[in-house]
Amino acid sequence: MSLYAIGDLHLHYQSVLKAPGQLHGRVWKNHEEKFRKNCAKTVTPEDTLVLVGDHSWGKNLLECERDLQYIRDLPGRKILTRGNHDMFWDVKKTGMLNEMYKPELTFVQDSYDSYQDYAIVATKGFTFEGPFYIDRRGRIVGWDEEEEEHARKLVARELVRLRKSFDLAKDAGYRKFIMFLHYPPTSILEERSGFTDMAEEYGAEQVIYAHSHGESRFHDSIHGKYRGREYHLVSGDYLRWKPLKILE
Repeated sequence: MSLYAIGDLHLHYQSVLKAPGQLHGRVWKNHEEKFRKNCAKTVTPEDTLVLVGDHSWGKNLLECERDLQYIRDLPGRKILTRGNHDMFWDVKKTGMLNEMYKPELTFVQDSYDSYQDYAIVATKGFTFEGPFYIDRRGRIVGWDEEEEEHARKLVARELVRLRKSFDLAKDAGYRKFIMFLHYPPTSILEERSGFTDMAEEYGAEQVIYAHSHGESRFHDSIHGKYRGREYHLVSGDYLRWKPLKILE
């Protein structure tokens, strides 16, 4: 058995695609079929695949039916976490989604799942991405204080949700953790954050995140070993639609 992860499939079988990058980027051309074939070559029915948010462009569940069926048909056990574009997934309706799509799909929110003796803890997260303005020398030349204050509130909310996930898993007896976020754990102006601090507090061995698209954004946050943890970006276009093996 192995544990794999990837994020940002951005499926749109029943919805209108408006994202310029996905409309015109070469890496996005026929990405659904590329990913399907890569999964067929890599992921076995005994494996677990974590999909790290932004599953569909659909505005509601009706517009996401074919997208979720596509995910349902992928090999292995599928665990889904929330992304910023997952409008079909209201937090309060997580239980309903799990009932509708079990046993093939598990939607993790304010809870946890498991892989072997690891707890999979997850929340959407949030990163202050602006608007702030940086010149060619990397100096900050503008700032939006209202947006920053709003971001602080969202980060605080997501940290509460993440702590709940950790605590539920810990109370159930888990002592080994892998932490999943949709947003990067830090902004381009941060070396650490509440999310990296919580990963250290609970001893998460790995932090997996997505959301960063395009080569100019691939290095917005932490990669590799940092303060005793491994950080991995798993955005689909970054991985060229090949799921990343997280654990054997």
